[in-house]
Amino acid sequence: MDKAADLDYLRDYNDALVVAIARRTDVFDRATIAAGTGLTPQAVSKVIARLLAAGLVEPDGVRRHGVGKPTSVYRLVPDSRYAIGAHVARRTLRLVLCDLAGEVRQSVVTPLPGDFTPVRLLDDLADGVAALAGGCKAERLVGVGIGMVGPLDHAEGVVRDAHRLRHWHDVPLRDLAAERLGLPVLLDKDVTAGVVAEAWRRGPKFRDAVLIMVESGIGAGLWLGGSAYRGAHTNAGEFGHMVVQLDGPRCVCGRNGCLEIVHDQARARGDVAAAARVLAVGVVNLLQAIDVDHVVLAGADLLPHADAYLGAAQDAVRTEVPRVDWLTADVTTPALGVDVIAAGAAMGVLNERYGPLTGPRQAAAHP
Repeated sequence: MDKAADLDYLRDYNDALVVAIARRTDVFDRATIAAGTGLTPQAVSKVIARLLAAGLVEPDGVRRHGVGKPTSVYRLVPDSRYAIGAHVARRTLRLVLCDLAGEVRQSVVTPLPGDFTPVRLLDDLADGVAALAGGCKAERLVGVGIGMVGPLDHAEGVVRDAHRLRHWHDVPLRDLAAERLGLPVLLDKDVTAGVVAEAWRRGPKFRDAVLIMVESGIGAGLWLGGSAYRGAHTNAGEFGHMVVQLDGPRCVCGRNGCLEIVHDQARARGDVAAAARVLAVGVVNLLQAIDVDHVVLAGADLLPHADAYLGAAQDAVRTEVPRVDWLTADVTTPALGVDVIAAGAAMGVLNERYGPLTGPRQAAAHP
């Protein structure tokens, strides 16, 4: 990387640090930024000047702390930037319009036909994005994020072989969507998008966590060490395809006794308690494997029965995790409910330009 490019990256990184702090507080001053970022007073002044010029923050008067010169304070301008997030499930397409603070301003849900094709999805996506884009000024729309069922190659923007969808073998959805929409597009696994949303909502203490989604399948989004974990091939999170019954029924992935198929057969019998118990076993397995301290249970098929699933998982954590006095873990539902995946996809787009940065930038597809 040449020196000029390196300086541009550093500038963007510092800007992103300040925006991340601004999102978490009503108002802030230069001292707050310096303490939270380690930047020098001179660097803080330059960052604030850039953010003011871009319209991302605005003055909010002055505050006096005892004697001495009053301190200028600032606040984030949430409607200065927007992103649209899409959650592609096997039955529905859910889209949301999110502002820079991560608040959902509008949402729309479109049913998808069984075994839908890429062409059908792109048609419905284009219609939904056009409808939501009317809720903000065009120059304030940063791009579109898509949270999609997997297996999925996040790095290449390709859906490899979406389980239960015949027409999705090596489909370059990111590039196709960017060309169709005329906007930058990022593609991520649905559950990873969801855990990004939880991290935005819960703040820096949310460092080692997992979001488990039950919605026409089961997956897990991993947030480890303060950032999304996607794995060596960017396909981490196929939680539903861990085997829990060696002589169990055949799963769509080709193996026998996967958690997903055992869970789904219990739900098909109408036995929510048994299905919740299967998921709880998986939760304990996951805690034993990766040692997180927060589990979020999400998904349109789970949330109507949240009490049953939460009760089963919380009981399993209390009684089946060794040394639960030490290996503690909270089990909750998502703050954004059924919008969590779509909102997280939108937040991923905002992350690319406005932070918080937790790793290398991912290349968005541009029209």
